[in-house]
Amino acid sequence: MPEQVTIVAGGVIAGLLLLVLIGIMGYCLWKKLCVAPAYEELNGTPSPAGGQEKQPSQSAVIQPNRTQGIPFVIPPSFHGRDWITLTNGEKIQDESDPYIAPEFLPRSSFHSLGGAYVIGTINPELYKFPEDKSETDFPEGCLGRLWFTVGYEQEAERLLVGLIKARRLQTPSLSETCSPLVKLYLLPDERRFLQSKTKRKTANPQFDENFIFQVSSRTINQRVLKFSVFHVDKQRKHHLLGQVLFPLKDEMLTSDGRPIVWRDLEAESLEPPSEFGDIQFSLSYNDYLGRLTVVVLRAKGLKFQDDRNVVSVFVKVSLMNHNKFVKCKKTSAVLGSPNPVYNETFSFKADPGELDTASLSLTVLQNTEGDKSHQLGRVVVGPFMYTRGKELEHWNEMINKPKELVKRWHALSGST
Repeated sequence: MPEQVTIVAGGVIAGLLLLVLIGIMGYCLWKKLCVAPAYEELNGTPSPAGGQEKQPSQSAVIQPNRTQGIPFVIPPSFHGRDWITLTNGEKIQDESDPYIAPEFLPRSSFHSLGGAYVIGTINPELYKFPEDKSETDFPEGCLGRLWFTVGYEQEAERLLVGLIKARRLQTPSLSETCSPLVKLYLLPDERRFLQSKTKRKTANPQFDENFIFQVSSRTINQRVLKFSVFHVDKQRKHHLLGQVLFPLKDEMLTSDGRPIVWRDLEAESLEPPSEFGDIQFSLSYNDYLGRLTVVVLRAKGLKFQDDRNVVSVFVKVSLMNHNKFVKCKKTSAVLGSPNPVYNETFSFKADPGELDTASLSLTVLQNTEGDKSHQLGRVVVGPFMYTRGKELEHWNEMINKPKELVKRWHALSGST
């Protein structure tokens, strides 16, 4: 009897397991046949030539009883296709590639790999440096041009001068080739100088030489760097071609680095100084702005009242109208030198109708101990009402050449 019960129980359990297995298999079969896939492949792709879509084949039609699928395209494989070099805006792949994105798909910045181009190209015009015209634009009658650098070491109290080059030097004789050299002075001391090497048979010498002057930081702003350019003839005689005077100002000496500076050569005046000395300045008038500009350049041959008490020399520029004082401006004081250099600019307001009655007075004054000053000389420029000779010519030339700087030398007079 117990054996029969065991056999019956085993048969019931085996039947239940068989039913469970049949159920699982039926569920899997139902899930495979009845549930639609989430994605379907679209066999029809647009042709590259016509650009129109092909109708999908019957096998790709979605059955009504299935859930609507999301169409997608399988990316093409290129099978070792040769790629084109990505330079000069050329395409990455040949246009013959059959892959083009369908119109109903989202578009990216690249419509296809076959239609991709290089993004952005460099425009060389945006990276060009401004054209340097310092070696091409020379004024009429130019004696030559000099390039140099200036720097100052505060701790070592050394003035560093770099002599770079010169261009368009004019020789005294057209039949002789220029052989230039440059002498460097630190005014007011004209007894000591430094000298460059002589460059043979060239009007455009390249020097590339460096010079050092030992000068105190207390007096550096009172000094003037002078370049004298000479031609050396066959007999080794030196002929002055021109000179450059460069006042040593704070803004130039304290600037970062050593910027390259160029100046045109000026002829040295061979005339002996006047009784009270001479002064050089430029005049310019802007009729549109009603502005009178005076550039005090330098003086020479000044006669000091008492050499032992000389402190410094400055120039006072006064605008007068009907001999009445209008406005006065002063240059900075230069350490007592008979040949001071200023290069300072002043502007005055003057209407065009006032030029017939206005005049300019430039007075050179000597500072002495006790905050006193003595007049060393004076010159007045203006219309016919006040002046004659060179002073009148300078004034008229300024009016006839508006917005141009007219430069001249004038003899100082001792009258007050």
